[in-house]
Amino acid sequence: MTTETLPSTHPAGRSATSEDGATTTTAPPRAAARTRLKTEGIYLWFLVPTLVLFTLAITVPAILGIFYSFTNFIGFGEWKFIGLTNYIAVFSDPAVLSSYLFTFGFAIVTVIIVNVIAFLLAVGLTSQIRVKTGLRAVFVIPMVISGIVIAYVFNFLFSNSLPAFATSIGFGPLQESILANPDLAWLAIVLVAAWQSIPGTLLIYIAGLLSIPGEVYEASAIDGAKPLRQLWSVTLPLVAGYVVINTILGFKNFLNVYDVIVGLTNGGPGTATRSIAMTIFTGFTGGDYAYQMANATIFFIIAVLISVLQLRLTRGRAAIA
Repeated sequence: MTTETLPSTHPAGRSATSEDGATTTTAPPRAAARTRLKTEGIYLWFLVPTLVLFTLAITVPAILGIFYSFTNFIGFGEWKFIGLTNYIAVFSDPAVLSSYLFTFGFAIVTVIIVNVIAFLLAVGLTSQIRVKTGLRAVFVIPMVISGIVIAYVFNFLFSNSLPAFATSIGFGPLQESILANPDLAWLAIVLVAAWQSIPGTLLIYIAGLLSIPGEVYEASAIDGAKPLRQLWSVTLPLVAGYVVINTILGFKNFLNVYDVIVGLTNGGPGTATRSIAMTIFTGFTGGDYAYQMANATIFFIIAVLISVLQLRLTRGRAAIA
């Protein structure tokens, strides 16, 4: 008669008998939990330097800046608490209101141009053409170039090359630099910002177009839909979520435009192309620290509201999908 050995159920561990009769003991649940917590603790320690740097470099200065926006602090020396005086002054300052008007107008126009061009390019680069892979690589080159470098290159083109070419062919409106024209300088900024931003938007649209099953187009073709009809009735509805994402992300990024303007017009002629970010940074060095911190706080609240809108819209699209 053989005696069967039952596996131990002692809290210290569990044993199991294999086919060849060998008995193995597994780690107790509590020990495994302690090991897992110890391992997770190691990962958490890697977050500490990042959290410390983020707190010291961003969170603390932001809180101090918001506090100083309620004072008359000029960046150094003594200060006095003045309440909402700076905020009231911001809403009645023509220069600040002009910078908001320019920035929002620039953002709206540039977002439309970027999304239309990027979407059409994405459609072309996902179609049945032989050189689409090489063209994708070419179109993303502007992404890896610094914005200030791009701005200085286009500054030379708008100030020298384009007027010289217009003079040679006798085209009067462009014989002078458009950067010196208060009515046309913003067009140059839109062109350069769009040229730099189209590649990133293009990649998102390509990802969206590649996610559409080919059977959808086959079914629409069987129903007699032509390519233009497929684009309007099939492609656009299926990439609507990507359109929303690109629109909101682009708008939020263009509200922070700074380096392109510095390299092209430096806010000129006069203050015709001065953005909100440029107005804030200029005030920091001009003795209006507390005043521009109030402006920056208002701008921060606007950015937060746009981010909340973005989350609501993208979550809604995800739920529909």
